[in-house]
Amino acid sequence: MNTKALKAAFPKTIPIMTGFLFLGAAYGIYARTSGLSAAAPIFMAAVVFAGSMEFVAVDMLCGAFDPLNAFLMAIMVNARHLFYGIAMLDKYKKSGKKRWYLIFGLCDESFSINCTADVPEDVDRGWFYFWVTILNQLYWVSGAAIGALAGSFIHIELPGLDFVMTALLLVIFVDNWLKEKSHLSSIIGLAAALVCLLIFGSDSFIIPSMAVILIVLTLLRKPIEKAMGEGKS
Repeated sequence: MNTKALKAAFPKTIPIMTGFLFLGAAYGIYARTSGLSAAAPIFMAAVVFAGSMEFVAVDMLCGAFDPLNAFLMAIMVNARHLFYGIAMLDKYKKSGKKRWYLIFGLCDESFSINCTADVPEDVDRGWFYFWVTILNQLYWVSGAAIGALAGSFIHIELPGLDFVMTALLLVIFVDNWLKEKSHLSSIIGLAAALVCLLIFGSDSFIIPSMAVILIVLTLLRKPIEKAMGEGKS
């Protein structure tokens, strides 16, 4: 256990904790009120750990048995993680055996932190990434457990709940923007997302936009690294 890395990682995850505890609890309540046992959402939070897919899985578990549709839906909902994984190859390759858990636990929020965090020089990066990932999962599992245990007694509607994580990721983006010396990569991401949104629509723009971002950032890697280097001088 590397306590120095834990101390460096924990403050970065506090915004995630507030979002995950709330949204995880809502997921647990939703699962319970849909007819699942209290253990089901807790187990899925620990083993599946894919927030939006877990909400979808509740409907699938309560509906007709259709494994092919479940498989295709899981790929569609989580396809963006393919791009996350490619982006994190260099960062995770020196993490030793911890990389297997880092691969499993890679979610939107952990990716955002581990991809952009300014890790102190005296902190082991592999342990930093590990603590960010496991803390975020613990927040989600804890929230799901709270909701699952309370779901038998609480029957409420939570309109607009799906915007919570969008707002959380927006805060992370703004925080990274304020820390950047060069905004070129962020501007590329925003422009690619906007163009793909206009072309493909709100239901289908995520995968194309991430593909465009990956291609453009790969082609412009040297100019971006040069701009960031000049910004630091």
